[in-house]
Amino acid sequence: MSKEILDAIEVSNRAFEEFKKVNDARIDELKKGGITADFQAKMEAIQKDMTEQKRVIEDMEAKAKRPQFGGPGQDANQAEAEHKTAFNSFLRKGKDNGLAELEAKAYAWSTNSGADGGYAVPKVIDAAIDALAVNISPIRSIAQVVQISTTDYHKLVNLRGTASGWVGETAARTATASSTLADIKPTMGELYANPQATQQMLDDVFFNAEQWLASEVATEFARAEGAAFIAGTGTNMPTGFLNGSTAATADATRAFGTIEHIATGTSAAFKTLSSTVNPADDLFSIVAKMKAAYRSGSTWVTNKALLFEIMAMKDYQGRYVFNPTSAPGVADTILGYPVVEAEDIPAKGAASLSLAFGNFKLAYLIVDRIGTRVVRDPFSNKPYIGFYTTKRVGGALINSEALKVLKFAAS
Repeated sequence: MSKEILDAIEVSNRAFEEFKKVNDARIDELKKGGITADFQAKMEAIQKDMTEQKRVIEDMEAKAKRPQFGGPGQDANQAEAEHKTAFNSFLRKGKDNGLAELEAKAYAWSTNSGADGGYAVPKVIDAAIDALAVNISPIRSIAQVVQISTTDYHKLVNLRGTASGWVGETAARTATASSTLADIKPTMGELYANPQATQQMLDDVFFNAEQWLASEVATEFARAEGAAFIAGTGTNMPTGFLNGSTAATADATRAFGTIEHIATGTSAAFKTLSSTVNPADDLFSIVAKMKAAYRSGSTWVTNKALLFEIMAMKDYQGRYVFNPTSAPGVADTILGYPVVEAEDIPAKGAASLSLAFGNFKLAYLIVDRIGTRVVRDPFSNKPYIGFYTTKRVGGALINSEALKVLKFAAS
């Protein structure tokens, strides 16, 4: 890992240490009934520095992971190499050069190619778009992702119910109860982006058109996905994991598909700090509610504002519940579990669900239909050339037991 990333992590950690000193002094003043306005201003300034350093670290890590184009071994076979070459010519000059036929050879699945319907993006660029989107999209980076070749995809989930028993070596085996299966069909929608370039850019021999298209499309796709995977309505888009119902009942009695919420006991706020109550109790409550089988792979998901609020919390031993990243590729943690920022999580408010904790690999399924398509449009926005890019994406909650949410309400 580069020295620049290590240096940025060190700067970020120093900022958090300063944040803790200021926060400790703020808490002491609160106990004395002092005024905390100056402390709040100092904390906000440090938080701003930490946010900037985190952005720098994420940008550098994403750049380090960015797929390179055109290197040896990038193309799996001759058909894919020819398809990629022809597609590059299509991007730069708008010439198909038999792209439809080459596309059919490169892909094992059939496509409806053509100038009007667009062309399939070569596999190496499609993979780069997916890789870049994972780095940008918070939920895609932690959820289960499958690729399909049809929109009629179903996921069977075992609701359990299959009985078992102990028997002797020669004893008769009686029939046991059968398990119950839930048939989940992730809702699908067409995701699109329309990046623009000038012909002069495309004519420049040093301009990597493939890298540019992958980066632009991945960024736009990730922004749209961020909202849909969290709060999508399911109408021409994925169904977000916060779109369904929640209840305060335990796993054993709660209906399948309903997420358990843990109430803070106070509308629009954490518990109030006192000699017997700690706002961090709300965090411990969520972790305690999660079954051990799911807990080991669980991740926190929240927005930046709430994350900074949690940064100031301590447990009963006076230890901060938040720990910043300590090495490249290592996430920030809350109570030892990774935390992912997602700005599409609702802001803290009355009855808001602003903090999620769960094993998203088991809780949420993202479905990508194989094949990203591009239509080259040199006419609609002269002198710019648009690349109307589309892909079918779906999503659904598949295991409501593997996810808990904090509800900022009395009950």
